[in-house]
Amino acid sequence: MSYIKYSFLIFAMVVMASCEKDFLETRPTDAIAAADALATEANMALVINGMHRTMYAQSQTVLPGGTAVASTARANEHYWVPLGDNLAGGLIHSANANNLGWRDQAQWVSHTDQTSLTVEILWYHRYNIITNANSIINVINEGTLPMTPGLREIAGQAYAYRAYAYLSLVQHYAKGYLIGNPSSDPGVPILFASEAPFESGPRATVQAVYDQINSDLDAAIMNFEEASARPSGSAFDKANLNIDVAWGLKARTALATGDWATAAQAAVNARADYPIMGEADWKSGFNTTLLDEVLWGSNVITTETTFFRSYFYLASNTFNGSQVRNNPKIADRRLVDAIPDTDYRKDVFLIDAPNTNLSASNGVGGWANNTNPLYTTEEEFNAARAALETAWGWTSRHNAHPYMHVKLRQKVPGGIEPDDIIYMRSSEMYLIEAEAKLMMGDLSGAQEALRPLGEERDSAYDVTAFDTEAAFMDHIKFQRGVELWGEGFLFQDKIRWDDPIDHAADGGSGASQVLYQNGYAQERPSVNNAWVFKIPQLEIDANPNIGPGDQNP
Repeated sequence: MSYIKYSFLIFAMVVMASCEKDFLETRPTDAIAAADALATEANMALVINGMHRTMYAQSQTVLPGGTAVASTARANEHYWVPLGDNLAGGLIHSANANNLGWRDQAQWVSHTDQTSLTVEILWYHRYNIITNANSIINVINEGTLPMTPGLREIAGQAYAYRAYAYLSLVQHYAKGYLIGNPSSDPGVPILFASEAPFESGPRATVQAVYDQINSDLDAAIMNFEEASARPSGSAFDKANLNIDVAWGLKARTALATGDWATAAQAAVNARADYPIMGEADWKSGFNTTLLDEVLWGSNVITTETTFFRSYFYLASNTFNGSQVRNNPKIADRRLVDAIPDTDYRKDVFLIDAPNTNLSASNGVGGWANNTNPLYTTEEEFNAARAALETAWGWTSRHNAHPYMHVKLRQKVPGGIEPDDIIYMRSSEMYLIEAEAKLMMGDLSGAQEALRPLGEERDSAYDVTAFDTEAAFMDHIKFQRGVELWGEGFLFQDKIRWDDPIDHAADGGSGASQVLYQNGYAQERPSVNNAWVFKIPQLEIDANPNIGPGDQNP
């Protein structure tokens, strides 16, 4: 495979040693043998730590070979996490800006183009994870190293990483499990090789890929049960995958495939040691993995140069970059208006922020176009803008816009630090359990599953108000939309629910049709092939097992 065959394991070893100046000066990348990298448990731990860094580093700094990876335009999870909300219309652009192709994503241009960086680098990165996980798994399975608790922990992480990568691939490059025919729909190639030439078979079926994911997660959980515990106390510790993360991935996988009983139980298992955070933490910016509710996330090394490639550059309204200053990201006003005033999550959406952007896509930026009755004079209009600057820490060059958010904020607002990336929280697990129980026809069980989260967020919450399955399903969609806003879940949620995108419906989202173009409305996934990412053309050209006829329609 064109990308996989260059995915040498030893890059991870070099990555982890990147801060050791002497190592880099005396040991070139191509001089480190794979056997050395995997010879001891300690070396394998370095490889795992290198994999942690590849989750958020710019690809060309850590991953060898491949055409797409030469670009600096993606810093992996910094890009892939918010992409789900950008594609699905949750994270809305208020003005025209296209740094890193972020507008093209919203317009449904990139993922439908087999030559785009988006489809190439996502594919390349996920198969690099798989190849490196294979290298560890294959050596451990040879049985030459004693199975200590430490080696069990390494094995568990390798299996969980491989499952995570396959789940990402099959959920982007294949039709959704619940809306297709998984036993026959083409998925992605399954690769077990750990040495060149990394030959794979053709595209496996969606069902076969999910079977592999579940097998890997079962193996991860089995190993973690006999493993040393994950360290705690530092933000970096939660970069390590542990048994709770494996259960969380199991819950996500089961939810995506309609295995409702497994989804509900796995979600309960995953969240057990991660209490729902309170108001102060929820409003603190989502910028650190140290939050009690976080199961898994990347602690971004401050010396890593992902500043203008970071999650916060793409999604935050306080980052000091042109993508942010000129294009405040707003939330769907239909969602925000539905949040009760007693729910503190509403406070991070600035409904009445003045529209100070003369380039706003809705054409009503600036005082001359003001329609908000709160501002009767230009002085009041400008004072409101200045007050928000003071309150939220952005600079005098930042524009404001109604319904902009301040949920995602750096530790130092108005700066360029990338900060941590959160991948999994316990709140998601409450939502998974509730949805799974509802899908099993257990309305009362679903209500009780969601009650703790709802009552924490909303002082007047009454879960019994949603007393039919249809009403509760709508409520689940609302709760996921509010709780997980900006964290990347909406694209896969809409595929699972077979929901369309329609920015014009029910009073409108606030998005501009002129700006959003194809992304303004998309028919539901079951009848719309555009929800499936294209297979990279470079892969089709280079892989003898995949031809032009294997391209997604």
